[in-house]
Amino acid sequence: MRVMFNGFILLLVCSLACCVSDTTPSTPALLTERILLDQQWRFFKYADASQADALIYDVRPPLLDDEDGKAADAEPDAKIVLTARPDQQILKPWILPGANPFIADPTARHQRPAGPSPGQSFPFVQSSFDDSQWQQVRLPHDWAISGPFLTGDDAAVGGGMGRLPSPGVAWYRRQLEFSAADADRQLYLEVEGAMSYAMVWLNGQLVGGWPYGYASWRLDLTPYVRFDGPNQLAIRLDNPPASSRWYPGGGLYRPVWLVKTPKLSFSQWGQTITAMPHQARNGRADSNIQLQTRLSNQSTSPQQAELRVHIYALEQGQPGSEVLARLPLTKTQVPAGGEITLSSAVLLKQAKLWGPRPSQQPHMYLAVSEIWQNNQLVDRQQQRFGIRDLQFDAAAGLKVNGEKIYLQGANQHHDLGALGAAFHPAAARRQLLLLREMGVNAIRLAHNPPAPALLDLTDELGFLVINEIFDAWQRKKTPLDFHLIFDDWSEADLRALIRRDRHHPSVIAWSVGNEVGEQYTGEAGAVVARRLHKIAKSEDPSRPTAAAFNYAKPDMPISAVMDLVSLNYQGEGIRNAPAYQHLAGIRTSPQYPAFRRAFPHKLMLSSENAAAVSSRGEYLFPLAAGNSAPVADGAGGDPHSQQVSSYEIYTAPFGSSADKVLASLAAHPEVAGGFVWSGWDYLGEPTPYYGARSSYFGAIDLAGFKKDRFYLYQAAWRPDLPMVHILPHWNWPDRLGQITPVHVFTSGDAAELFINGNSQGLKQKKPGEYRIRWDQVRYEPGRLKVVAYKNGQVWAEQQIATTGAPCRLTLQTEQPEPAALLFVTIRVEDCAGQLVPTAKLPFQIDLPGATDAELLATDNGDPTDFTPFPASARNTFNGLGLAIIRPAAGSAVTHITVSSPGLIPAQLTWPARPAKEQHLD
Repeated sequence: MRVMFNGFILLLVCSLACCVSDTTPSTPALLTERILLDQQWRFFKYADASQADALIYDVRPPLLDDEDGKAADAEPDAKIVLTARPDQQILKPWILPGANPFIADPTARHQRPAGPSPGQSFPFVQSSFDDSQWQQVRLPHDWAISGPFLTGDDAAVGGGMGRLPSPGVAWYRRQLEFSAADADRQLYLEVEGAMSYAMVWLNGQLVGGWPYGYASWRLDLTPYVRFDGPNQLAIRLDNPPASSRWYPGGGLYRPVWLVKTPKLSFSQWGQTITAMPHQARNGRADSNIQLQTRLSNQSTSPQQAELRVHIYALEQGQPGSEVLARLPLTKTQVPAGGEITLSSAVLLKQAKLWGPRPSQQPHMYLAVSEIWQNNQLVDRQQQRFGIRDLQFDAAAGLKVNGEKIYLQGANQHHDLGALGAAFHPAAARRQLLLLREMGVNAIRLAHNPPAPALLDLTDELGFLVINEIFDAWQRKKTPLDFHLIFDDWSEADLRALIRRDRHHPSVIAWSVGNEVGEQYTGEAGAVVARRLHKIAKSEDPSRPTAAAFNYAKPDMPISAVMDLVSLNYQGEGIRNAPAYQHLAGIRTSPQYPAFRRAFPHKLMLSSENAAAVSSRGEYLFPLAAGNSAPVADGAGGDPHSQQVSSYEIYTAPFGSSADKVLASLAAHPEVAGGFVWSGWDYLGEPTPYYGARSSYFGAIDLAGFKKDRFYLYQAAWRPDLPMVHILPHWNWPDRLGQITPVHVFTSGDAAELFINGNSQGLKQKKPGEYRIRWDQVRYEPGRLKVVAYKNGQVWAEQQIATTGAPCRLTLQTEQPEPAALLFVTIRVEDCAGQLVPTAKLPFQIDLPGATDAELLATDNGDPTDFTPFPASARNTFNGLGLAIIRPAAGSAVTHITVSSPGLIPAQLTWPARPAKEQHLD
């Protein structure tokens, strides 16, 4: 039996002046405006949460133990229930009504309490308050990323949350101006992400808020607006300690918008385009385009409305001049203070399909929808959409437009390394392009809703996405995580996410949970899972549901609920190899066969696998004999340096090496593929050394430099790419004559190693193996050369050599042309131009001359480096460093100089980016 889900797409575009309508209104109209509120913000954070104001969302359990470093696969605990003291006022009753548009049962919706707004007399919400001494900031803003890092075993924030000061209470303030014409409009504040427990006041009145820090949400400002002068906006955030297993960031870390709509307008996230292709061939198919549009009437009388929709092709992100299709004209009456949904459809002949790269192309279309009234244009919106067919076949795997696509996926957290949680599209694009170079075609968003612009990028670049929303349900993983608000907000959070993101063709499935504690609670846990599954299907029946399980077995009730079988680590087995037998914790034999027997009609995937760990360019001896071993002090890990060997064999206690995982997946072709943990290193969760700042899990380090594991995956996932990669480096003055294993990753099937011209033997890559090993090599300085073969022919070659002493710095950029951000790699080279792979030397960044360029951050990929990210000086790590620069917009040129004592400095001149791009980041 084959289970099929046919999919759609669409995307709300922020630009308001549409250039593609072929109809001119008789008189000008005030269409919807979206105004980016990125500047003129003042920011204040209390030095200590104990000094914060009493405007709390709700009471919280006492923090007795933050459990930093708790095993990632430990069983979650039950919730602690508290009630407020008589002398405490909680603001939750004023915030909960914001969830009402996303609560299906009218009887379960919340009523705002009568009477005065809480906090209206608090100074920070008053327009008369003088905030001139507060910090002036630009959004998106992550209040914690500048540091300082908190070190030591008793630090207020430990390694789990990245040792950065993300917990705390803070305020943002700015003024808003409205014209007399705005009195005839609805006025909204739209927030794409605020970490966390946001509460909003306008002119001293509590408007509302939203507690989940990863959610996008909107508040109606209209009842509180003044038109006779400035309006004071104040936003309070409260980021709890011990609320996350990774770095959450803090602040208004995604864009914030002021949205002005006509009284008769398109509803928020109110349009769904379902594109049903038929008999796809050569990337094209006749496609039935079905559109549902929800209109909102906030006036006091019923309004007649006429909906017109035109479809255009998008080429390089721009709409074509030709109208490809017009949907049938729809007329209706929208009730006063209400909404109505309109449906229409059209056949688009030989439409170009959206599909994942590299075998397909991510073609997109644009639907321009207009509301007309009495022959006048009232409102307009644009939505991008793609046309693609998804088939989730239990036997054949995932098919996109009829082609089987094996999931070569990576898990990604939301931070952007040295830039923190603040979202920069250029940095996110860099992450995705490096993953694509590795061979990744799919992303699992771990474990929370992404920035909307990230999905714009996955649409554009042709990645498949599993969009995930919760890391916890009712049971807690950390003392103050999402479980505290799950019962009140999970329905609204899930419905809001799906309505926001269902237009993206890159999204192929909704994951409603990751390793949740309800795996352990039998039927009670299955009840929660069924509720979330039902909500997701009611919002989007076209995509399957999933929940990633690291404990639940096929015979447990919760395992039967979701559409997909989504396994974390269980497929290849957990702590089941000989090297892991001494470890405590979950122990599981390989589970793919058992789940296939239990659910023969469900597609199965490895939602999280590997959890291998390494530090780029660090190699520790002796080396484990097998292909997978748990890291430990003296066995792949150094407790003094807190570095982990980069031979890419060592793993977290519950994990497996890439070699073991790839072999397991190859042995089970019924599995649709999987998602490695993780694509990039990320802030927090620094297994095994919680004294560090960032993880060791990535195939790419925090600065964006490739680890050896990058090439292992590339060799497996890009078999047609001629490549070969040698490890380790060959600078070992203290190991003369000692055994120093040499390993090779290649897309070929054999390789021969030479040391100073002497062959070490030709070796074949055996079935089920993903590296070729020469484990008895004794070190002698000089040159290593490897020649890889495929089908008996030379396939690829690489040479590395013992280098000379550090001599000079060089600079490399990744951008072929002016861009919103400039990523500059600093290399330490010897006088012959070879990278010195052991160099850990200081460098200094300077931006001399007449330039408005801004140094945003520096990094080096060292998980133990506590130099604040904004610092202009730090050390290279194993030969490399990174500078992230925001180039000047307009006529200026960016001049970059990097120096290091005793080395020849390096300079770079970079042309300015166009002024029109100045607000992209």
